Amino acid sequence: MSMPVALYPGSFDPATNGHLDIIGRAADTFERLIVAVGRNSTKSPLFTTEERLEMLRECCAPWPNVTLTTFDGMLVFFARTQEARVLIKGLRAVSDFEYEFQMALANRQLAPDIETLFMMSSAEHLYLSSSIVKEIARLGGDVSSLVPPNIERRLREKFQAGLIPVSTKAPAE
Repeated sequence: MSMPVALYPGSFDPATNGHLDIIGRAADTFERLIVAVGRNSTKSPLFTTEERLEMLRECCAPWPNVTLTTFDGMLVFFARTQEARVLIKGLRAVSDFEYEFQMALANRQLAPDIETLFMMSSAEHLYLSSSIVKEIARLGGDVSSLVPPNIERRLREKFQAGLIPVSTKAPAE
């Protein structure tokens, strides 16, 4: 029996070293891993879906068994179209677990043939989130240890281009 196809969904806005750690470990575990960038119309991402795919394409080059795609709608229905039998979910903290556990139970109700596999973040990435990375970058901080160089460059370009307002005023006393 061959190893099932795994699907790692996320917004990846932007992908962090924590995401890449999960991708690398899942790619080493499964014969085929699909990394799926979610298109969520209720969120306002910093990067377009195409930009996120492009950045991930560069980051995932070391893993030939990783394919990239986009999705919207119900995750388990999308997983079936990809013939994925396993959903990969990265966990950092108890708060992640509570939400992901609820989602896994709902997904199991909708698609009992699709299993959810939780992968713990490596210790050095436990605090790391895309939101934290964007805030540090927006405020001019160094994110070089948090994201790959191509994503660091893209963050710098976004914020330096003036596309996102950054206050340079000192707070009023």
